[in-house]
Amino acid sequence: MASAATIEYASKAPEPLPYPRLSQHHLLPSNTPDYLRLILTAKVYEILKETPLAFATNLSTKLGSQIWFKREDLQEVFSFKIRGAYNFMASLTEEERWKGVVTCSAGNHAQGVALSGARLRIPCTIVMPQATPSIKVRNVARLGAKVVLHGADFDEAKAECARLAAAHGLTFVPPYDDPLVIAGQGTIGMEILKQVPESDTLEGIFGAVGGGGLVAGIAEYVKRIGSPNTRVMGVETVDGDAMERSIAQGERVTLKEVGPFSDGTAVKIVGEEPFRICKELLDGIVKVDNDEICAAIKDIFEETRSITEPAGALALAGLKRYILENNLVGAQKKFVVVISGANMNFDRLRFVSERAELGEGHEALLSVDIPERPGSFVALHSIIHPRAVTEFIYRYNVRGDRASVLLSFIIESGNRAAEVQEVLSALSNADMKGYDISDDECAKSHIRYMIGGCHKVPNERVFFAKDLGRVLAGIQVPESDDEAFVQFLEKLDYSYVDETNNAVYKMYLQS
Repeated sequence: MASAATIEYASKAPEPLPYPRLSQHHLLPSNTPDYLRLILTAKVYEILKETPLAFATNLSTKLGSQIWFKREDLQEVFSFKIRGAYNFMASLTEEERWKGVVTCSAGNHAQGVALSGARLRIPCTIVMPQATPSIKVRNVARLGAKVVLHGADFDEAKAECARLAAAHGLTFVPPYDDPLVIAGQGTIGMEILKQVPESDTLEGIFGAVGGGGLVAGIAEYVKRIGSPNTRVMGVETVDGDAMERSIAQGERVTLKEVGPFSDGTAVKIVGEEPFRICKELLDGIVKVDNDEICAAIKDIFEETRSITEPAGALALAGLKRYILENNLVGAQKKFVVVISGANMNFDRLRFVSERAELGEGHEALLSVDIPERPGSFVALHSIIHPRAVTEFIYRYNVRGDRASVLLSFIIESGNRAAEVQEVLSALSNADMKGYDISDDECAKSHIRYMIGGCHKVPNERVFFAKDLGRVLAGIQVPESDDEAFVQFLEKLDYSYVDETNNAVYKMYLQS
């Protein structure tokens, strides 16, 4: 007769695996995925070949280090996302394939799923935010997937995606929060270490961070196989830094809003599994602004004659900031940046072109208050000369004794901060007052183009919408309606900045 202990052991159900799609031999003793095994056995090479690692000659000379581009923009869908999507979908059962899959994406993951579905003959439904660039929507539809436009951002699209999956029994293909997806992206790290000359001297690999799957996969491979001195660095936007905040807090943080310019990385909360990996293995995060991204897009174009999307140039923008902040110009280090995507909407190129010089630190935008008297223009010119002036707009002040000039000029010395301060000091000594407005988003996006005839509007409130349309709106709000108007804005739940007290607006559009 069996003992009670034996009966209890025999009747006890096995513990469910923490990662349902992985078998026990894919797990480490810690019950976490064995990413080295998963990356080495990834199925991505059934559908793609290794992308090249290209040496960036001009940037390497300029920064005094070896800069290499991992050209994921050369994938068939112009993005690295095909790796994780295919690796996940190739693991589906026949029944799951027959029912079909659904996913949500701002575009690049969607195209990876659509192409994978076409090759594997799996029906695909893609939920995309309504503001997704049209080039990405068209490409997804071209690959045979059904596109559903829903929601203002990724998170609203994700909620609709979950509803469709439950209603129709579809398998959800995660954009980043799954071991098979992460392993697919991790093959980039494997290729880098094979391709880069003398990989044991590689100083760092920089990758864009949205949900975190790319840098998580690269870190898992590089930290197991690469040199212990090779750093894996994530790059986020200053208005989309969910990973940095989450690592600092020790738990995942949900951002209230995310800047839309780098739409390929615009998520409010990072993936649970990428976060677990990144808080342990990622060596750091660099944050950059839109102007720095535009400068990086220009750099990549000058090196390759290819135009990347903002998220595709994010890693290079981060590397440039990292080198400058750590005084590594001329240090003769070796770096790799992942050029992660090239699905750029053509109508964004004007914005990119205008902002690239500011982002590179080659241009300064100033507002200068000058005396309204003969000789002031000559005195102002003598301070700026011999620098090349790229913009000059004069605004007469109704008081009559002072005038305002908005101007921009090319930085000649290479040291932006010192040169701008030199100009500001010279202006002060000449009875002029200068303001560096190079970081004033409202001034750069709108006011510089609107200076002209105007008058002061009573009770005017000015708002700068932070969406892709970048709308500037002036609204008359009587004091008696102020409280009701504020409540309306809160109920509207729209991303905006109140610019009513913006100094540049008051100087050029209200005086």
